[in-house]
Order: sequence, then structure tokens, then C-alpha cells
Amino acid sequence: MKSLTYFKLSFMMFLEFFIWGGWFVTMSSFLPNNLAATGGDTAMAYSTQSWGAIIAPFIIGLIADRFFNAERILGVLHLIGAFLMYKLYVATDFSNFYPYVLGYMIAYMPTLALVNSVSFHQMSDPTKQFPKIRVWGTIGWVVVGLSISFIFAWDSKESIEAGLLKNTFLMSAIASGVLGVFSFILPKTPPKLGKNEKISISDILGLDALKLLKDRNFLVFFISSVLICVPLAFYYQNLSVFLTENEVEASTALTIAGQVSEIVFMLLLPFFFKKYGFKKTILVGMLAWAVRYLLFAFGDTGDLFFMIITGIVLHGICYDFFFVSGQIYTDSKAGEKIKSAAQGLITLATYGVGMLIGFYISGRVMDANLIAEAQHNWKEVWIFPAIFAAVVFVIFALLFKNEQIEYKE
Repeated sequence: MKSLTYFKLSFMMFLEFFIWGGWFVTMSSFLPNNLAATGGDTAMAYSTQSWGAIIAPFIIGLIADRFFNAERILGVLHLIGAFLMYKLYVATDFSNFYPYVLGYMIAYMPTLALVNSVSFHQMSDPTKQFPKIRVWGTIGWVVVGLSISFIFAWDSKESIEAGLLKNTFLMSAIASGVLGVFSFILPKTPPKLGKNEKISISDILGLDALKLLKDRNFLVFFISSVLICVPLAFYYQNLSVFLTENEVEASTALTIAGQVSEIVFMLLLPFFFKKYGFKKTILVGMLAWAVRYLLFAFGDTGDLFFMIITGIVLHGICYDFFFVSGQIYTDSKAGEKIKSAAQGLITLATYGVGMLIGFYISGRVMDANLIAEAQHNWKEVWIFPAIFAAVVFVIFALLFKNEQIEYKE
């Protein structure tokens, strides 16, 4: 791969996740403090990610794969995103905010697949080359989190009360505009299919993979994957507001420890997977969710602050050992013919349906534990996903029969 192409793809990936990390984490602190949003309102805002994930395959399958170059669609979607993100910046109440965040996520979620398509099309050896490109996405998320806390201090108590956290939307709007323009000079990535080539709704949604559910083990895994998204939604939706309500300094930067641990445990995953097998690996991931929320429930910002930090650092095990292991398992069970369909089905079930349910439940639990204005009974909030994850752990441990799965690097 030429050095210029490597730079373009790396910069694209950096901005892609810089944009997402710039507002998504802190939105749960922004909404109740600046737009008087309830827990249910916040859940609605976060659930737009799920609606975007559900709609994204149609944009990719019906438009991107058939009519236009991927880099051009990427550019158009990010320019639309820049406008919508600016509208979020100037929103004055939640009724103004919600339609634009919904529109934004419908535009943004397809770009996650598009940046991968643009990258893979330029690679001769994706197994070796893609991680070097994708890591810049994580770096982008880390950089924007550190910037919010240490350069701008928008997540401090005083800044939140002054309404400065809304600047995260302006920053993301600018970055989205830059990526939108930059996308038009990315390497050309033509459509995968001909304009007249037929594609069905079943193909787009990966419904051909439903036959895998006849396999008891895969059915147990599938249901567990959907259920574990409930605890996952609690983490994404509530972590920032949990830290800011407890007046944790540089709270956004602290959440970056979860992304760093994700990189570390991704490197450890092959060893663990080969030594202990799929079932034990995924059970460790499930158990980590329960442990993490118990740490959040019983930790504090005083002598037990290490418990909260540990809970954040566990994100690598929670995410990699369950979701990445699950992708490997799905790949091995599906076979070449329906491999893409199977991965698409799992993505739709988890980030679409599972997270949609999870955000809704999280919002209801938050509202049920509101004890004062912008103050929650966090012990009760975190106990719920801890118990939920523990139940999923037991279901999977009892019903999933151990089987050998090869880890393919």
C-alpha cells in the first residue's frame, strides 16, 4: 500500500471515530443538565444508534453497493451529518433535539461500513493491513476524549452548568464537514454490484442466516447476544452522567481507559481463545459485565474510587471477550456461503434490536431511581444490569454445550 493511501485511510478512520466519540459519550450528561431531559428522553436519544443500525443495511445494500462509489456516499453522508450536528448544537429543548439526532444517526451508522469498504478495497492483505488503519479510529476516540477534558474542560461541573458541553456538537460538526470534503479525495471504491443486479430484502438483512438458529448452540448464543446488549446499553448511556453527577474531574478522559483496555485485551484474545476455548472465553466476558456493574454500584469517589476505575478498565474484557469472540464463532458456524449474512444478522440483532431494548430499559431504570434534580440512586441503577448480566451468564453456562472453535487470525 502506498504511503499516501495509508495516510488518507488513517486520517479517514481517525476522523470517523473522533466525530462519534466527540458527542456520544457526553450526551447523557448534556441532555438532563442543559435540555431538562428525563431518563426516558435520554434513552430515546441513545436508541437512535439502534434505529441507525437497523436502517444502515438498506442504505448500503440498495444504494452504496449498486449505484455510487463508496467514498462519494461517505462524503455526502458526512456533509449531511455536519449540518444535522450543527442543528443539535443550537437546539434549545429536547423536542428540537430528537429529530436531528435521529436523522444524524441514520446518516452516520452507514458510514461505519463505508469506511471499512473504502479501506478493504485498497488492501492486498487485509489481515495484516487493516488493524494498522483501524487503530487510528481508536486513537481518534481517545484524542477527542482527552481534548474535551484537558484542553477545553467542557465536562467540568462549572462548564456543564454554564452550558458549554454543547460545544461538543459544534466540534463534531466541524470534524464531520472536514471528513465530508476529504472523502472526495479518498481512493476510488466503485460499487460491488451492477445496477441491474437483483438483491432482496432477505439478502440485505442477512435473513439467509436464520437457518443457523436450528443449531441449538447458535440459538443459545444468538439469544444471549441480544440479552447482553441490555447491560451494554447501561454502560454507553449512563457512564458519563454517573461520573459527572459524582463530580469526577476529567470524566470524559477517564472513560478513555475503556478504549485503551479494549486494545490491550484484543491483543490477549487470541491466546485466551486458543488456550481456553470459545465457551470459557465468552463466559468470562459475561461475568465481567456483572462484576463491572457491582464495582460501579459499591464504589465511590473517595477511598473506593479504584473500584470505579477498575470497572471502566474491564471494558476490554466485557466487549472483546464477548462480542469479538462472538464474531469469530459466527464466522466459523456460518461457512463461506452465508458468512456475510450471518455477521449482518448478528449485528442487526445486537446493535439494532438488542441495544434498542437495552436503551429503553436503561431509561426506565434511570427515571425510577431519580431522587432529586439531576441526581440518581446509582447503587440501584447499577445493580439492575449486574443481576441481568449474571442471569445471562447462568443461561449460557447451562444451555450452551462446549464445542471446539478454531481461532483464525
